[in-house]
Amino acid sequence: MVSILDLEKYAKENNIPIMQKDGIEFLTQYIKKNKIKNILEIGSAIGYSAIKMALVDDSIKVTTIERDPLRYDIAVSNINKFNLNERINIILDDALNIELNDKYDLIFIDAAKSQYIKFFLKFDKNLNKGGVIVTDNLSFHGLVEDDSKTNNRNTKQLVKKIRKYIEFLKENKGYDTTFYKLGDGVAVSIKSTNIN
Repeated sequence: MVSILDLEKYAKENNIPIMQKDGIEFLTQYIKKNKIKNILEIGSAIGYSAIKMALVDDSIKVTTIERDPLRYDIAVSNINKFNLNERINIILDDALNIELNDKYDLIFIDAAKSQYIKFFLKFDKNLNKGGVIVTDNLSFHGLVEDDSKTNNRNTKQLVKKIRKYIEFLKENKGYDTTFYKLGDGVAVSIKSTNIN
């Protein structure tokens, strides 16, 4: 029988980025407290966070999207090991290429950081009024606050894009965003109930 600890160990040994412990604890508590039932996740990796979210309550359904075929296969295997294949629907594709018609209470963005604004804008229509978009990795190992810690040009470009996304969240009138210094930086953006 596979356990959550096995997934955490595998992710660490194989350098697969999964949500940090205090971040995932915060997310699962938020789901429980707000009685969230229908979740969309952008970026499955090995299925860790989808599994953690689904385990909060038996009535929760998760749709998760992963574009990397190898990670997708591992995620499918892990989801099956937890007997969650009835409640977690995993899609192999680039999230920007697919159209979903379902509505969700919560959308969790944890995929390519350079595409965060595009993900947010694309799936906004799939979020219920009063629903929430949770974004991970907004600190990016502390580099967003202080990018002098790296001389890598690509990393600096990525940091710029994350900062741009943070500004986008702050200025977005359709959402009320709170930033938390948890895990690797988490934002919770609640969709206004006044918007059509």
